[in-house]
Amino acid sequence: MVRIEGVVLPNEKRVEYGLTYLFGIGLTRSQEILEQTGINPDIRIKNLTHEQIAAISKYVNQHFKVEGELRKNITLDIKRLQEIGCYRGLRHKKSLPVRGQRTKTNARTRKGPRKSANVVAGKKTVTKK
Repeated sequence: MVRIEGVVLPNEKRVEYGLTYLFGIGLTRSQEILEQTGINPDIRIKNLTHEQIAAISKYVNQHFKVEGELRKNITLDIKRLQEIGCYRGLRHKKSLPVRGQRTKTNARTRKGPRKSANVVAGKKTVTKK
């Protein structure tokens, strides 16, 4: 069981792909880490030595923001945009797409499930006897 930055990496995967389980590290960055530390990308995570794990962990800590620190920075950036009241901040507040996408259709991921159009708040339907 290999743990880097508080994340348990899957034992059966190649190191190249296992490192992508860290938030903030994709395939390109993973390959860069392995190149700089001199570790073969074809080796499985379970076959890493303690020295190799330490080298990866040290390189990641020195050169990248990952996991909690990165999530915190992203949250603070969004909060700052909302506080200064810029357009992007307002879009974040309203849970709408921020980067210019259309909203008439195809914004369901950001807007959430559809709300029923025929329901009026507080109005009761009349039933006949």
